[in-house]
Amino acid sequence: MVFATSGIMAENTESMNVPEAVSVFEMFKIGVGPSSSHTMGPWLAARRFLDEMSPESLAGITRIEVDLFGSLAKTGIGHGTDIAVQLGLSGQTPESIETATIDERIERIRSSGEIQLLDRYPIAWNPQTDIRFNRDESLPEHPNAMKLTAWTTDGNSHSDVFFSVGGGFIVKSGETIENSTRSLPYPIERAADLLAHCHSQSRSISSIVMSNELCWRDEASVIATLAGIRDTMLDTVHRGCRTEGTLPGGLGVRRRASRMAAKLLEGEVPADRDQWIGILKRQRDDFSRVLDWVSCFALATNEENAAFGRVVTAPTNGAAGVIPAALLYLMCFCDSGEEDWLPFLLAAAEIGCIFKKGATISAAQGGCQAEIGVSSAMAAAGLAECLGGSPLQATEAAEIAMEHHLGMTCDPIGGLVQIPCIERNAFGAIKAITAARLAIGRQPSESRVSLDGVVRTMWETALDMNAKYKETSEGGLAVQIAVNLSEC
Repeated sequence: MVFATSGIMAENTESMNVPEAVSVFEMFKIGVGPSSSHTMGPWLAARRFLDEMSPESLAGITRIEVDLFGSLAKTGIGHGTDIAVQLGLSGQTPESIETATIDERIERIRSSGEIQLLDRYPIAWNPQTDIRFNRDESLPEHPNAMKLTAWTTDGNSHSDVFFSVGGGFIVKSGETIENSTRSLPYPIERAADLLAHCHSQSRSISSIVMSNELCWRDEASVIATLAGIRDTMLDTVHRGCRTEGTLPGGLGVRRRASRMAAKLLEGEVPADRDQWIGILKRQRDDFSRVLDWVSCFALATNEENAAFGRVVTAPTNGAAGVIPAALLYLMCFCDSGEEDWLPFLLAAAEIGCIFKKGATISAAQGGCQAEIGVSSAMAAAGLAECLGGSPLQATEAAEIAMEHHLGMTCDPIGGLVQIPCIERNAFGAIKAITAARLAIGRQPSESRVSLDGVVRTMWETALDMNAKYKETSEGGLAVQIAVNLSEC
């Protein structure tokens, strides 16, 4: 049996359903690169493993071992999985850690031979032996699996197995995820449900999504939190446009966004983000500059992601640059209102939820179509709504964007989220813009494929795709170039 809606793929296992009630803030999370499934997921799993123990149990731990399986083992070094595990065990969180301190923290752990569990309980630790990359072994439930085992002073041990199912979501083995008991005014499993609500209520996608979101928090809190998501995206792009250097990992990839930005501005990018955005708005009538800026926005975000910088998972880290690039396109180069960022993010998030429920957002499970393809579909729907499209046209925009990502493999060279991942974000953003404009410009009668149809197709394609093209670095571009990863 395969459970498509859970983001977990397995044989001979019981079904696991994603809750119907999925919040916008499960699609957009503030975290640290380079990968939501290989960095943030293991980070959160390691932290949760300890958080679920009593203080007495924590105080009695003498040793911890971490086993990584499948894709986490095969590309874990390139994705910083070992670093993430250590940060999680030491009590850090992706949302709050000062990213500039990561290298120092990891070096301190290595040189001292000790790790402070949750920053309070010291134990002996050697990452070279206590984190095992089981590259030839996979667990049947999901390609991203890890097992944590703790031994205590009384000679007993405790183990948990976690699956990182994409977008920073984790599931512990044995958990049963049932449909949420939270009652939403407009429950949505498929695009057809969303469109039916929009039609019956004569409301936009973003309006329906906001009504559902109010089941978790009040409107002021929703807007304030989304504003924080927006600002983090803009800050990441701005920072990436001002940072030079070479990305870590051994491929020797030079950052390009800062050079592109300086060339487009014919000078340095201002330190003040809002001043920079003001300059961008004055370049809106130059098509070639607009096109280059959109690519630059995406590159800047994913260069930051590749360098363990702060990004917004949207819906994954590997695809984090598409939505910020489309958002800045809307803000700077379109006839949009000052508050259009809000419906853009709300509409985009709901499309991501539909793909998560009906298919997957995990590249280890579905290839890059599940990351760049989904993020491009999300951005296309958000743009279509804000550019005057109807709810149907917004879902058609999402369908068009995904249609032209179907079958895209995940084949990162060296397991690093750099080649071809960074450039793919630029293409995903451009495709989103094109898809939105195509959808708005055509008649509903001209559509032949629904969004639900393309979601099903994406999932079927994922099931048929050879495993070596699913974030294993065992096929495609990943095997065409010999690399030296001694710096990992």
